[in-house]
Amino acid sequence: MTDYLSNGSPAPDFTFPDMDGNPLRLSDLRGRKVLLAFFRNAACALCNLRVRQFIRRFDEWRAQGLEVIAVFESADESVSRYVGRQEAPFPIVSDPQAELYGLYGVEVSEEKTQATIADPGTQAYVAEAAREGFALTTEEGSNFNRIPAEFLIDEDGIVQVAHYGEKITDHLPLEAIDRFAAR
Repeated sequence: MTDYLSNGSPAPDFTFPDMDGNPLRLSDLRGRKVLLAFFRNAACALCNLRVRQFIRRFDEWRAQGLEVIAVFESADESVSRYVGRQEAPFPIVSDPQAELYGLYGVEVSEEKTQATIADPGTQAYVAEAAREGFALTTEEGSNFNRIPAEFLIDEDGIVQVAHYGEKITDHLPLEAIDRFAAR
């Protein structure tokens, strides 16, 4: 049984190095809003598509006081090789031991992974990822059944929205993040 966070919960603090080795401490971002996004693995085409979507909105979000942190259950080398190619303007965290995933209750579910594969809408996501240059690639040693999650954390470190995916393609609507950033 996974211990989920709920809306109104304090966001668990952490200190973790980003992709460049710089220490990143969540509580250092108090006074700013935070989108904390947990992804599957660095080679995941759908995850890379989502990062690309964040990159496209980041300047506007940051101007509104929203910071973004992206977490991948991959080794540093894989994060650099795949996600790092996008040169995201926000911190990317490599968490191959899934410590932060456990802290935030981000689950592994073969059932939800299979639901994604069976979902007819999944092919549209795969096609969009391919158009953006992200191929379906397997990352050796990665957890294929990791389900993404996203958290909107307010200036006081309180989770305002805890979104746990029901399948691999289930994320917060970008418009919901836009509204949170603008408030």
